[in-house]
Amino acid sequence: MSYSSVVSSKGQVTIPQEVRVRLGLNEGDRLEFTIEGNHMVIRPLRTWKNPFEAYAGVLGTFAGGAEEINRWMADLREERSER
Repeated sequence: MSYSSVVSSKGQVTIPQEVRVRLGLNEGDRLEFTIEGNHMVIRPLRTWKNPFEAYAGVLGTFAGGAEEINRWMADLREERSER
């Protein structure tokens, strides 16, 4: 398949709908432009997202703060090493 578009005076290009749908592109998505010889390759720029990021802070702070967390972790490590 081949699609074409026109470059505007501002260097903007409209990506044909068929291409956007096929690549799963949405408003705000970033694209990567790579020059390979005499060809340009345009592909979606996918960044890895931590799936747990959305849950950060949901449980609030740990009672006792960092000091208590470190003490708790040390206790867990001791229990594990005794096995």
